[in-house]
Amino acid sequence: MAGSIDLGGFLSLRQSRPSFPALTNPSSATGTAVSNPAALRFCRKVTPPALLLPALYRAMEPPRCVESTDIQEAENEIPAAGHPARSVPPELVEKMVYDALVWSSLHGLVVGDRRAQSSGSVPGVGLVHAPFALLPMPFPKSYWRQACELAPIFNELVDRVSLDADFLQNSLSRTKKVDGFTSRLLDIHSKMLEIKKTEDIRLGLHRSDYMMDAETNLLLQIEFNTISSSFPGLSSLVSELHRNLLNKYGNDLGLDSKRVPGNTAISRFAEALAKAWNEYNNSSAIVMVVVQSEERNMYDQHWLCAVLKEIHGITSIRKTLSEIDVQGQVLPDGTLIIDGQAVAVIYFRAGYSPNDYPSEAEWSARVLMEKSSAIKCPSISYHLVGTKKIQQELAKPNVLERFLDNEDDIAKVRKCFAGLWSLDDTDAVKSAMEKPDLFVLKPQREGGGNNIYGDTVRETLIKLQKKGTEELAAYILMQRIFPTASLAFLVREGIWHLDNAISELGIYGAYLRNKDKVIMNDQCGYLMRTKVSSSNEGGVAAGFAVLDSIYLT
Repeated sequence: MAGSIDLGGFLSLRQSRPSFPALTNPSSATGTAVSNPAALRFCRKVTPPALLLPALYRAMEPPRCVESTDIQEAENEIPAAGHPARSVPPELVEKMVYDALVWSSLHGLVVGDRRAQSSGSVPGVGLVHAPFALLPMPFPKSYWRQACELAPIFNELVDRVSLDADFLQNSLSRTKKVDGFTSRLLDIHSKMLEIKKTEDIRLGLHRSDYMMDAETNLLLQIEFNTISSSFPGLSSLVSELHRNLLNKYGNDLGLDSKRVPGNTAISRFAEALAKAWNEYNNSSAIVMVVVQSEERNMYDQHWLCAVLKEIHGITSIRKTLSEIDVQGQVLPDGTLIIDGQAVAVIYFRAGYSPNDYPSEAEWSARVLMEKSSAIKCPSISYHLVGTKKIQQELAKPNVLERFLDNEDDIAKVRKCFAGLWSLDDTDAVKSAMEKPDLFVLKPQREGGGNNIYGDTVRETLIKLQKKGTEELAAYILMQRIFPTASLAFLVREGIWHLDNAISELGIYGAYLRNKDKVIMNDQCGYLMRTKVSSSNEGGVAAGFAVLDSIYLT
């Protein structure tokens, strides 16, 4: 979720259920850094500087979730393939990896190298290709359509829940007593209510994350992200990379590039920001991206700012919370001024974690922004809607009906909910202690690496019970999802290896409303993330997870 290279909450998920049969023994299928370019084909076409955004420009074509002529043509031309990694000769893998590394370097599919000093603060220093899967992950078209159709429903749901202050405050009241971070967010929300601050123009750039559960054959939601939904830039590039590789090697692999859906994430997010900027109605105002001081995923953010400028002519700046505290002021009419410039839209790529608020200065900056008339993405209300506790509350019987009117929409949303329980549910807690492998214990945190699995679920529940009932409010229980593992070529730092892997699909959505007028409510592309299924670890930096795309089957 966050701007860090941990690739979000999915990467804290542990391996799929041990009873799943191993597909192969891939332990020996490990490559070395590709170092013999003379033996490989290499396209030496020189790209003019003015054309350095081609992959992202191509991503500006219409979304391809539900209907796509070229996908249908591909289905008519070739049978649905099995997994593409099952029988690829190593020499072909080496060629593809080399070409993929060249493509990534030329097209900006890069992150900062944590081994290089200043790689998270100075652009152009210590670049390395983003970890990626060499081939797209097979994904059933029916589940793809389901996930895409849910995006505008969830967008609308977030907006309606955000307007129900009593629901937010009451649902999180017990969590507030035991979770300091949630408490501070709720305090800001309360302050805005006290001064009767309203957000007439509301912008949400969201991502809903799903996994296919092998036990139920259902597409189940893991979480809904309302703040810092990262990787719209790099995910668009990975989809284009896979299309490029299949255009070149598809005949050898028996795969068709038309089965990789076009990914519009970066262009649609930029479009949403531009439309919000336009609604603010100040042609001299700018977009401000709130960032962390050390951000190795800065290039994903810079892609968005580049498209915003190149396509829409809108200037953006990057500021940390501490810089905003020093440089920012709110004029009597509500205008937010940063370094003498009026800010139309605030786009948060930081501020989702307690680590982003090391002092009162950062909290002061957050309050300053909330008081202003600038359009917040997200506002404090939208931020709170994305908490784990609100996710669990919405899964309760008859709660969706409080916010959604359409019965079909309610049924679609409810179908994708995994089991979610408050720790007040004694039956659920008892089941989790008896069979902890079937549950995930989630705190109110974003950004990955926070969830609790396996025997540690039981141990943590026992500790919480000893501390008292109030401590239980800091967590929720969730049904553990067990996706089927598939073979995948995972590429990191120029080295590839073949392993069993599991994937998670994130669907981006954009929602923009000005009072009663909905200006934009769309699905906006996707993020596929793949990790080694046998690993208890998480995080790209740890060597287990990569960016991916999908191959419709």
